[in-house]
Amino acid sequence: MVLERIELFLLDMDGTFYLGDSLLPGALDFVETVRNQKKRFLFLTNNSSKDNKQYVAKLRRLGVNVELDDVFTSGEATAIFTKQRYGSARVFIIGTQSLVQTFEDHGHTVTKTDPQVVILGYDTQINYEKLSLGCLFIRKGLDYIATHPDINCPSPEGPLPDAGSFIALIEKSTGRKPDFVVGKPNPLMLQMIVQKTGVRPEHIAMVGDRLYTDMEFANRSGILSILVLSGETDSQDLEKVERKPDIVLQNIGELALLLKR
Repeated sequence: MVLERIELFLLDMDGTFYLGDSLLPGALDFVETVRNQKKRFLFLTNNSSKDNKQYVAKLRRLGVNVELDDVFTSGEATAIFTKQRYGSARVFIIGTQSLVQTFEDHGHTVTKTDPQVVILGYDTQINYEKLSLGCLFIRKGLDYIATHPDINCPSPEGPLPDAGSFIALIEKSTGRKPDFVVGKPNPLMLQMIVQKTGVRPEHIAMVGDRLYTDMEFANRSGILSILVLSGETDSQDLEKVERKPDIVLQNIGELALLLKR
């Protein structure tokens, strides 16, 4: 069975493992099953406005026993990629304080003067000063990296402008797109995961509820794709796509049952 070769499951969170503040059916069973089989899981999110500490705190509140290394954000992936490409760099960040801290934790210097690289994340604390200064640096030709491409971030009130919306605004002002976009669905994210975990792509599976991020990420990266219908995607959406996921399940609990078999 194809699942037997999987050593690492990449888990989307909202819509896959939990919905809002409630675990989805079988979530804890999945964690227990994976651990009993000496496999690994890594919660994976494009949301770079928060760091892994904040996600770990939420998961623990929901009753999930996790550590910091069990969560990987596009912000951390971007900090690792920046370190790989530039060494310990001077960076200007359009992002939250959590993203600033993530970059500092990885040995970078966050500065408003003479940076080498501009980093754009999902900035829920954005202001005109950061935006205009970032555009000035980008217009001067500095390398420009975005943590992820999501246009909107879901919220209980409706979609909110995410990093992709800021990318469009900056392009309108400067005429430049990011030199690199790290997060899903871009394969750069997988390269950073391999670097972090040491697990080879043929032993990795992506579990998620979105066709255009989670499953597209799996397709572009050449890893096993597992779609759960507990979140954004339903069976009608699935019929419209040409390339189907490798495995389609109702929820993560069904994946736990498959692993037990």
